[in-house]
Amino acid sequence: MEASEDVRGIEPGAVEEFLRRTVPFDELDRDTLQDLSRRFAVRSFPKETVVFRQDIDDVDDFFLIYKGGVKTYLTGTDDSVVLLDFRGERGYFGALALIRGSKANFNVETLEETLCLALGKESFLELVHEHPRVSQYYLKRFSEDLVGTAYTELRLRESKPRPQEMLYLFNLEVGRVIKRPPEIIHASQTIQQAAERMSDLEIGSLLIQDRSGEIVGIVTDKDLRKKVVARGQDYNSAVAGVMSSPVQTIPFHALCFDALLNMMNGRVHHLAIERGKQIVGVVSVHDIMVQAGSSPLHLFREILSQRKIEDLYSFSRKIPQVVRVLVEEGARANNITRIVSVLNDQIVHRLLALLDEQVGPAPKPFCWITFGSEGRKEQTFKTDQDNALIYANPTDDWDDVKSTKLYFRRFGNEACRHLDASGFPLCKGKMMASNPRWRKPYRDWKDYFDNWMSAPEPEEVLHATIFFDFRPVYGVTEFGDDLREHLSVQAPDKGVFLLHLAKDCISAKPPLTFFKNFIVEKDGKYKNHLDLKTQGLTTFVNFARLMALRNGIKETNTMGRFDILAENGWLPRDVYLETREAYEFQMQLRLVNQLRKIEANQPPDNHIDPAELSELEKQTLKEAFAVIGRIQAYVKSEFRVLE
Repeated sequence: MEASEDVRGIEPGAVEEFLRRTVPFDELDRDTLQDLSRRFAVRSFPKETVVFRQDIDDVDDFFLIYKGGVKTYLTGTDDSVVLLDFRGERGYFGALALIRGSKANFNVETLEETLCLALGKESFLELVHEHPRVSQYYLKRFSEDLVGTAYTELRLRESKPRPQEMLYLFNLEVGRVIKRPPEIIHASQTIQQAAERMSDLEIGSLLIQDRSGEIVGIVTDKDLRKKVVARGQDYNSAVAGVMSSPVQTIPFHALCFDALLNMMNGRVHHLAIERGKQIVGVVSVHDIMVQAGSSPLHLFREILSQRKIEDLYSFSRKIPQVVRVLVEEGARANNITRIVSVLNDQIVHRLLALLDEQVGPAPKPFCWITFGSEGRKEQTFKTDQDNALIYANPTDDWDDVKSTKLYFRRFGNEACRHLDASGFPLCKGKMMASNPRWRKPYRDWKDYFDNWMSAPEPEEVLHATIFFDFRPVYGVTEFGDDLREHLSVQAPDKGVFLLHLAKDCISAKPPLTFFKNFIVEKDGKYKNHLDLKTQGLTTFVNFARLMALRNGIKETNTMGRFDILAENGWLPRDVYLETREAYEFQMQLRLVNQLRKIEANQPPDNHIDPAELSELEKQTLKEAFAVIGRIQAYVKSEFRVLE
């Protein structure tokens, strides 16, 4: 490690001010902060300096990045490299090794000339010991140190690491993919002029500008093939006639992963990149594929191209391979479940569209909704069906009522049968559109939810934990959106209902003894195992739902709910940080555990054997389970729950 004392650019008092604006030091009192700021030394590292070598270097200081940046990565026994993270200003390194009393847990290398504030080992451990909030912060930063290291260990054990370039999908900002400024053509210019310009510049798209200078559309090489050549369009007509409008955009600092997800959801191949209010470039699927090397997009395209329902049956079995790639690329649980949900949604959407053609036009507009983990976009593997049908209110005419019921009975039964054959098992509780109870007109669904919130008996609370996470997937999605709007208005005023949900949230106890040992099954099929879903994840999901309903939040994804709650000040930041990270850690563990079982030709489930975890993984899981108790204490206080 090459370092030098360097005070360039750091004025007197600047260290204290820097700490005051950096989590978790911003919570320290003034005297402590002043004393601490005097203990920090300033270290300067040239570009491409290896500050720490994994498992070799002793760690004697905690480093806080003042200027510049570093990358952290692991090296395998075969000298393969797995990138963990990029860290910039206010990022840190060294904390985990100091707390664990170990050598460097991973390699740290500067990306540019980097200025750091260094705090000696004794001072750092004293700080952690005397200030629980600081200790809690660093022990809870799962996603940066514990989770990253624990799951990279798991990836190195279970799979051959992929080249470092493969990780760009989850680390590279989409704005960094831009190769050139956007090319713009006026709306009045001809199709031929647009084609010639694209050919001369060897590009696949042009932005379209109107008389006022506003960007109003985009024309791509695909537009020219499908809208011009295939239809015999006049090449001399205005290019505005074949453009796609409006232009779909994405912020400059969004990740390539988010760009890919937006393209899949929007079924587009180009996105305009915005910096501030200005479009600074255009990114294509090809651009991201070149950076990422491979992606789930090929499977997405295959699903959309199917013309027979039976040809969709095998696609859900291909998703584990996609997840394998995502895990190897360093994806976190929330990213993986979002991708899995998009792929599953497309299977369902395509299947229902083909079924729609097969059985003929519906007598009423309808909406297919999904709930449970599907509704939350938190699907892993082998998710049971949880779905229902909402259709437009029939008239009072008996023939209209009868024909409507007969049609949707056939549609619901056929849909669930095909979904079962496509790898989505039938729900044992019959929470499916094949059940006439869950195949109703809009007014009945509205009454359902109103009754569940007004008379919260145990069965109603059970329905709340399942149905209240619904989202529309196919058909007239406005039915689902309107129902969600109704809930967001009504739920905050249902105090008794929310109290019952709060009681349900605190009913499950964390699987830890007084001495922080795991409580496992004592006998049976899962002897010495933990059920991650019922003993861990369920409390986090219930907590997010409870707080979302209380505050009229329409989002159904658990992580999304936590983010919105924190952004609006409805959840204290410390509760938000530790809850979000503990939840994602358990989701990550669940995903990787299921993937391992699938690859061992075993049915995936939610049970893990703690004995198979590394010491770091055990420590992290215990901390994640301990968060459950703190969540429940918060719920008791907020909702005044008496036990």
